[in-house]
Amino acid sequence: MTLEELPGDHRATGRMEQAGDALEEVLSKALSQRSLTLGVYEAAKLLNVDPDNVVLCLLAADEEEAGDAALQIHFTLIQAFCCENDINILRVSNPARLAQLLLPAAGPEPPADLHCVLVTNPHASQWKDPALSQLMCFCRESRYMDQWVPVINLPER
Repeated sequence: MTLEELPGDHRATGRMEQAGDALEEVLSKALSQRSLTLGVYEAAKLLNVDPDNVVLCLLAADEEEAGDAALQIHFTLIQAFCCENDINILRVSNPARLAQLLLPAAGPEPPADLHCVLVTNPHASQWKDPALSQLMCFCRESRYMDQWVPVINLPER
């Protein structure tokens, strides 16, 4: 048996697919409830004012943007703040799919900054949403495996 054939690898792939589906559901609900904050600057303002109502932070960058030093500095600062305030963080590896989910009717105007997306939950308990609970468990399990900012690939539709 080679390392590629280990049974845990298939479990990890299944976990990630389930987390991707749960993330889509959470984003869809948050979009309809207007509980999303889009953009690095807007996210930083919200985190400064009301971090207790943020339940999830998404950081999205494609391979081309991985070399952008300014963006990586922003990501590092946001990650540090989220860790300090016990906010779960996920990295999304395909920002184009994230844009499809969050900006379905984007017209000719330039797309919004989707490098950082915050999901807030000010009025309801996070445990009432099974998809959000599943994402919280995924983040917690990832931390147990020393993966502090797990990467999720949103499924293409």
